[in-house]
Amino acid sequence: MDGYIVNIQRFSIHDGPGIRSTVFLKGCSLHCFWCHNPESIGLKPDLQFYPERCIGCGRCVEACPNGVHAIEDGRRVLRRERCQRCGLCTETCYAQALTLAGRRVSVEEVMEEVRKDSEFYRTSGGGVTLSGGDPCVQPEFSHAILAACHAEGIGTCVETAANCRWEDLAMVLSETDLVLLDVKHMDPIKHREATGVSNERIQANIRRLSELGLPFVPRVPVVPGVNDSPEEIGAIARFVAGLSGAQHLVLLPFHRLGEGKYRSLGLEYRASTLAAPTREHMESLAAEARRYGIEVRVG
Repeated sequence: MDGYIVNIQRFSIHDGPGIRSTVFLKGCSLHCFWCHNPESIGLKPDLQFYPERCIGCGRCVEACPNGVHAIEDGRRVLRRERCQRCGLCTETCYAQALTLAGRRVSVEEVMEEVRKDSEFYRTSGGGVTLSGGDPCVQPEFSHAILAACHAEGIGTCVETAANCRWEDLAMVLSETDLVLLDVKHMDPIKHREATGVSNERIQANIRRLSELGLPFVPRVPVVPGVNDSPEEIGAIARFVAGLSGAQHLVLLPFHRLGEGKYRSLGLEYRASTLAAPTREHMESLAAEARRYGIEVRVG
């Protein structure tokens, strides 16, 4: 069983309980304009270029068989439309101006990396978290990783937006101990405007998930102009309060730490004018959510 991942981050402490290894998978069915992992949205590898690192050696020009790279009149030219994602240019770029976000790996290759910290998982109550992207875009691969973890006594956690077929989500959940569930908005029209898709299927999947008795943590990225009003956070809190299995609600303040990734991918960063919400505003939204009788934490 093979699949595509971006990377594996060891010693993670924000992606579930204890010390964890987070496997970032490729592929996401949402297109949130503020996404801080844009390199994980597409399923196949993506070429990233950091011009500030480029020393103009021209080795990438020689390595690329498709004419993606060129130096014309002393100016560095990048023709992304010609890229076949072979990665030959990245192998010659010792300045690391060119990198390939994403690689195809086997389940065993993932396990070789995550089992290095098995002792830390045991002593801290941690384990392995599948993130992305969204693990449900590669359900068979995700299920195989989670099953391999359970076979070795490693706890599992999955971060998902639940925008997928129920059959795919159920497959992943069958080997999952805890779900970190992204919730963006309750209004289907506003949800589509912000993420590119409506939320009817998402809400239906969340309701079915809550009936399984599987513990999950709803997490809301609080984005200015999208869902940062008391009314919108209150609507989410009211929805969560009606579910069984929700441990608590987490409000995560928007940040622009991923802005450089958009430039490296040649993409427009539509959230460039937004500012992170203040601590005071986040606490006021948390207070509104607590009115519905649920535990609320600010990330």
